[in-house]
Amino acid sequence: MSRDIRIIGVPIDLGQSKRGVDMGPAALRYAGLADKLAALGHRVVDAGNLDVPVRETVVAEAAQHYLPAIAGVCRAVYAAAREAVASGATPVFLGGDHSLAIGSVGGVTDASPCGLLWLDAHADFNTPQTTLTGNIHGMTLAVLLGEGYPELVDAGRPGAKLQPDDVVLVAIRELDPGERERLRASGIMVYTMRDIDERGIGVVIREALQRLEHHHRIHVSLDVDCLDTAVGPGVGTPSPGGLNWREAQLAMELIADCGCCGSLDIVEINPILDRQNRTARLAAELAASLFGKRIM
Repeated sequence: MSRDIRIIGVPIDLGQSKRGVDMGPAALRYAGLADKLAALGHRVVDAGNLDVPVRETVVAEAAQHYLPAIAGVCRAVYAAAREAVASGATPVFLGGDHSLAIGSVGGVTDASPCGLLWLDAHADFNTPQTTLTGNIHGMTLAVLLGEGYPELVDAGRPGAKLQPDDVVLVAIRELDPGERERLRASGIMVYTMRDIDERGIGVVIREALQRLEHHHRIHVSLDVDCLDTAVGPGVGTPSPGGLNWREAQLAMELIADCGCCGSLDIVEINPILDRQNRTARLAAELAASLFGKRIM
C-alpha cells in the first residue's frame, strides 16, 4: 500500500554525553533513505530538520543535563508528529538521540492511542532517582509512562502517553540495577537477547505484535544499538551481542506484514564512530523493509 511518508530530522545530541548523534539525520539522508522509500511507490516528502540548540549555546543548562532545551525540542517534535498524523502522513523521525521519542510517541498518540515496539539494547527506563549517568536519553520510556521530570512528562500534553500494556521491548541486553527492578515491576513485556537466542526473532516479533494487537497501529522506535556491533558499529552506546543483519531485516519484514506501523523513529546513529556510513546504510535498508521491500 502506498503511503505519504514525511521525513523529519531531529539532530539532538543533548540527551547523552557522547557527541556525534546530531549528524545522524544527515547520515541517513546520505544513505539514500528517501530514495529507497520512494522506489517502493511511497510519496516521500523530506520536511528538513527541526531546530535543535547546539550544546555550546546552552552551556548554562549542563548541570541540569540540558533538561530545558530537551523539553523544548520534545514539544516541537510532538507538534510535528501530531500534525503529520492529522494530515494522514506517516512520520519518520531521524535522530539524534532517543530523547526525541518523548515527543514523537507523544505526538502520534495525541488524537488516539497506539502501541509501541521498542527495539533497543537498553530499556531507557531510568528515572532521575535510578540513573547512573543523569543522561536523559536513558529515561525516555519512563517519561512516556508518566515518570520522571515533569517538564518532559507533560511535553505536548499533561501526563503519561502510554500504559504498560501498550509497550513491548525487543533485543534488550543492558540494564542499570535500579532500572532492572523497575522494569520487572512495570508489567511491560520484555524480550531480551536471550529470548531471541533461544526462541528466534520470528517467534518473538510475532508474539510482540500479538501483544499489541489491541491497537490498530503501532509506533516503531528503532535504536540502532539494538544491532550487534559487528553490523552496526556507528552508535554512541554500543553493546555487543545484538541482532544480526538478517534478524533485524526479518523483524522489519514481519512488522510490515501486519500493516500496522504508523510511524517510526531511527535514533542513536553516530557517524563519527561508524565505518563508511555502514550503520546508516543498514538502518535505511531496515526502514525500506519496514515499509514494504521484499526479496520476492
